[in-house]
Amino acid sequence: MPTDPGFTCSCCGEHHPELPMSYSATAPDAWEAGYESDAHSLLSPDQCVIRGSHFFIKGLIEIPVIGSGDVFSWGVWVSLSEENFTRALSVWDTEGREAEKPYFGWLSTELALYSESTTDLKTNAHTRPVGRSPLIELEPTGHPLAVEQRTGITRERVREIAMAVLHPA
Repeated sequence: MPTDPGFTCSCCGEHHPELPMSYSATAPDAWEAGYESDAHSLLSPDQCVIRGSHFFIKGLIEIPVIGSGDVFSWGVWVSLSEENFTRALSVWDTEGREAEKPYFGWLSTELALYSESTTDLKTNAHTRPVGRSPLIELEPTGHPLAVEQRTGITRERVREIAMAVLHPA
């Protein structure tokens, strides 16, 4: 008999029928609502430019779930140099773009449930086939998020993340 994919939340006591396997930030942390009217700023679901001088793409930090074929993911923003951003945009809709070399960047999404700040962690953004978000690979450091990306997380950790995200303190 298959196990229930949901979980009973220790915060609210309710049973949630699905265990969320991904969360996503809508904009880089540096984005402010006032930029919407700035002619040199842009926010789309996948790219962001702030005042014509800060460039971001959105991608996924994928974390294997130990003991299953599942993958947990964080949808995050990564700042790129203008040169790498321009290159990424030039191949964004091009078949075969996954052959691009990775783009170095800085993580620009704070994931507050980690004990150490996630902002400005070093990353490599790997393009994937058209229609798939870039894979964001963290520099292999001792940061808890980088360790999780390398070693995986348990289903219980996915539940902990769900409770923290659904019921922030």
